[in-house]
Amino acid sequence: MGERYYTLSEGCPYASNSTSVQVRNRSGGGLALLQDTQLIETLAHFSRERIPERVVHAKAAGAYGEFEATDDCSDITSASFLNKAGKETPVLLRVSTVGPETGSADTARDVHGWAMKLYTDEGNLDWVFNNTPVFFIRDPIKFPSLNRSHKRHPRTHLPDPNMFWDFHVGNPEGIHELLHLFSDRGTPRSLREMNAYSGHTYKFTKEDGSFKYVKIHIRTALGAKNMTREESIKVAGENPDFYIQDLFEAIEKGNYPVWNVYVQVMDPAEAEKYRWNIFDMTKIWSHKDFPLRQIGTLTMNRNPQNYFADIEQAAFSPSTMVPGIAASADPVLQARLFAYPDAARYRLGVNYQQLPTNAAKAPVYCPFQRDGKMRYDNNYGSDPNYVGSSLKPTKFYQEVKTSGTKRLSLLTEHEKWIGEVVTFQTHIADDDFVQPAALWDVIGRDPGHQERTIGNIAVHLKGVQSVQLRNEVYALFRKVNTKLGEDLRKATEAALVSS
Repeated sequence: MGERYYTLSEGCPYASNSTSVQVRNRSGGGLALLQDTQLIETLAHFSRERIPERVVHAKAAGAYGEFEATDDCSDITSASFLNKAGKETPVLLRVSTVGPETGSADTARDVHGWAMKLYTDEGNLDWVFNNTPVFFIRDPIKFPSLNRSHKRHPRTHLPDPNMFWDFHVGNPEGIHELLHLFSDRGTPRSLREMNAYSGHTYKFTKEDGSFKYVKIHIRTALGAKNMTREESIKVAGENPDFYIQDLFEAIEKGNYPVWNVYVQVMDPAEAEKYRWNIFDMTKIWSHKDFPLRQIGTLTMNRNPQNYFADIEQAAFSPSTMVPGIAASADPVLQARLFAYPDAARYRLGVNYQQLPTNAAKAPVYCPFQRDGKMRYDNNYGSDPNYVGSSLKPTKFYQEVKTSGTKRLSLLTEHEKWIGEVVTFQTHIADDDFVQPAALWDVIGRDPGHQERTIGNIAVHLKGVQSVQLRNEVYALFRKVNTKLGEDLRKATEAALVSS
């Protein structure tokens, strides 16, 4: 390659980067000149080298690796990357906190986002998951308010437990997720020892139009391990970038983290009869009812060469899919299909898919997506800028094949059922507390875990100024378990006295 000489961005070589061009008088004073292009470019670029940070998921670690299919899954999906055991697909992974800012401590108690881009031979597939199998809401209209309630107060600019608990008392369907968050699971020991879940119900589809509903589970081969509240606070004070450093150093040493990837598979007919609404993000599918089936392994084995280019500019969206994968009627998922690409267009620009970290490895031909800021390929040259032109005919992916009117009739009937199920109702039913109660029993199997969870909530809840709001929080947890609510009251009152 030869020696590299310092130049400006237009290629002009400069003799020095440490001296600005000035006019000086005999007393030593001087004026910088506007003709000093190096000085102007240096200052101007420095003021513009930040892009808007993500409103949520701002603090993250990232790495590259491979997804390897462990089986031929063509019985449930036509997705090419899953059609042969041993087939490998390159992957980019970004794991983040949700609420805190870029400079925050990454061990803070929070849900953790799991964003994964699979560069398949049929285009990119994004899995945008969390490290919990459920979520706080099931209606997307609540999503902005949920996140704002977890962020800084508009007056004090401080995290505010009053806002936090006021939101969750008013939206009690999130109690299942709250138990996950305030248990030890809210503070993973490392990203390498953390699981991830689709949360949403997705579809695995086949070329004949048939499909299965699936939930995706990504389980660490090291076993999920967590910190206590005290440990996470200590680590945050000593090293607020602990997760980032731990993942980076493990990969640099060749200690590559591995996860096993599974799906739960449900037939549409089973969905119609299942006790739980499969489009409700606050609910899980029991593993007894729908056992895990392994579809692959994930190994992260390469660190980014430049964090900004590879990780900060990465954009993920559940709408980024390949043939064989499809969205379900989950209302929150449907909203995310719009919101995530919209956020990327704002944060990175209209042509963000051309950035190397986001660009597909498979051939791309999308002639209607033209022009705009930062377009740096040939912009499809002289090709017509619309789809379906007879001037330059375009081939299309093969049409869906159906196996007769019977299958179409079954799908039509199922679509009618979907329309009834997703007619959303905001009321809270007794069933909303059945799965949280079961989770509380699971937490109780680990000695001391229930007590730690109550302590974690109490430490947070003691910051609530309103006695009435605190009482409403106790009442919310009593609906999960009477003793839990009462023990939480006692622990919070004790924390108030000692503070």
